[in-house]
Amino acid sequence: LQQYLTMLEEAKKRDHRVLGQQLGIFVFDQEVGPGLPLWLPNGAVMIEEIERLAKETEEQAGYKRVRTPHLSKEDLFLHSGHLPYYAESMYPPMELEGVKYYVKPMNCPFHHKLFAAQPHSYRDLPLRYAEYGTCYRYEKSGELFGLMRVRSMQMNDAHIYCSEEQFEQEFMAVVDLYLKYFKLFDIEKYVMRFSTHHRRGLGKKYIDNERLWLKTEDMVRQAMTNGNVPFVEQADEAAFYGPKIDVQVWSAIGKEFTLATNQVDFAQPGRFNLTFVGKNGAEETPLCIHRAPLGTHERFVGFLIEHYAGNFPVWLAPEQVRVIPITDAHVPYAEQINARLLEQGVRSSV
Repeated sequence: LQQYLTMLEEAKKRDHRVLGQQLGIFVFDQEVGPGLPLWLPNGAVMIEEIERLAKETEEQAGYKRVRTPHLSKEDLFLHSGHLPYYAESMYPPMELEGVKYYVKPMNCPFHHKLFAAQPHSYRDLPLRYAEYGTCYRYEKSGELFGLMRVRSMQMNDAHIYCSEEQFEQEFMAVVDLYLKYFKLFDIEKYVMRFSTHHRRGLGKKYIDNERLWLKTEDMVRQAMTNGNVPFVEQADEAAFYGPKIDVQVWSAIGKEFTLATNQVDFAQPGRFNLTFVGKNGAEETPLCIHRAPLGTHERFVGFLIEHYAGNFPVWLAPEQVRVIPITDAHVPYAEQINARLLEQGVRSSV
């Protein structure tokens, strides 16, 4: 009971919805709409630092950055198979000149189009496309919760196109990236949840191909086992196009949520006729790995506010140094010091 009461007190201190406004990180506005956060200057600083970290890390790991539009014709999501499977989570379409357009709920169909735009051989693989793309999902009003559950999200997204022979190495490289970030941010309590399909959902909730489901689930299971990474299995929680590893974390106040994901896609490469020329000269279809190690800016920043109770590491803190003059007579000198700090890239104020 005492532990529970202590946790409730701690929750009040760390609630990201309260601290986020007190620290000038984000706000919501009814005229803008629920679930659509507005980032204040301090929040923008944190986003830029996290994004810089991700870009530097991904560049070292051989990712190539791409950019895609915020909306697309309905045809793209019919082609990808997201319609009708994902329709309930998408904003309704807008119709212009007899054509329906959707704001994008995910980046993957756009990345598939980029892969298809150029010919590839086995020498090009693995090909890793990365983008901090903004996506829009119509989460139910009752499910919205501060930054943890929103309708506009900036996602640390990437798609890895590889051969079956390269799959295990690429999949585990993503898992290793998760562990690297967890160490950096002092995230100690987490679970790797292996989400699989259920036969009763084939054709309704999942792509109807039992053989490929079993094959790719076994590939993930074997990769995690060979990598000595503990995991738990959860049936009927897979993506509609393949199995995945969901990284479940707990905030300092005891809330569990999915921070990141590592998904296998055996369906969409075939739907988009994605191919590469193999070593024997024949065309082959690649596997696709969808991954988002830092999840979205919204959820991750919300988590970090509670994780650090607003006392962020210096590299992430919106204000790193404050120069305090003793009296009004010292203000000009304090401003000189502040200017020198700003010239050196230190986030300083007087």
